[in-house]
Amino acid sequence: MYELMVRRDFVAQHFLTVPNCGPENEWHSHHFEVEVLLEGRELTEHGYLVDITEVEAALDGIVDRYRDATLNDLPEFDGLNPSIEHFARIVCTSLQDRLLAGALESITVKIWEDEDAWASYSL
Repeated sequence: MYELMVRRDFVAQHFLTVPNCGPENEWHSHHFEVEVLLEGRELTEHGYLVDITEVEAALDGIVDRYRDATLNDLPEFDGLNPSIEHFARIVCTSLQDRLLAGALESITVKIWEDEDAWASYSL
C-alpha cells in the first residue's frame, strides 16, 4: 500500500456548544495542524499515487476557508458542536470532493488542536 501525507497549519477560533466544557465554552483560538494521509495500491503512469501538487492545492483551498475564521459561524457547522471530530470529517469530505484521483483507496484527515490532542476521520 502506498501512502502520501501532506500537512498544513493555521489558526482558527471556535467555542464548544455543549454544556459544562469549562473554558472550551468560551470563544478561543487554536493553532490547528491538519494532516492528510492518502492511501492506494496503484500508481499513475508517472509513478504517483496522486500528484502532490493537486493535493497541496486542494488542501490549501480548504485551509484558506478556515484560517482566522470562527468555526461556529460557518454553515457547515450549523447545528453542530464544532469539535475537532466534526472538523476532521468536514475537511475529509471536502478534500474527497476536490481530488480527482481514482486510485485512492483511503483518505484520512487528522486534525491536531494542540500538541496533545487530535481527532481523525477516514473515508
